Amino acid sequence: MVRDESAVREYILLGADGRPYPSRTPGAVGGHRRMKIYGRLDCPAALRALARGGYVTHRVFFADEPTAVAAGYRPCAVCSPDAYRRWRARQAG
Repeated sequence: MVRDESAVREYILLGADGRPYPSRTPGAVGGHRRMKIYGRLDCPAALRALARGGYVTHRVFFADEPTAVAAGYRPCAVCSPDAYRRWRARQAG
């Protein structure tokens, strides 16, 4: 069987340096570029914002949570409450 390379989907993810790069694997977490927040792809807060329409233009994706953190994004309080609490505790010093 011959594989049609033109049918392979390419995704744009952000790296740890915050710069976009092409990937054949979709991102595992999504984020909001302006608010510098990342969370699960099924996050209720993100899904509500996407349904309203404004969030789409600022949506970014990461391969994983460590990459999102390295790029300067914080965890979502809605879908990642434990990670958010740890982040807040670190911010408080």
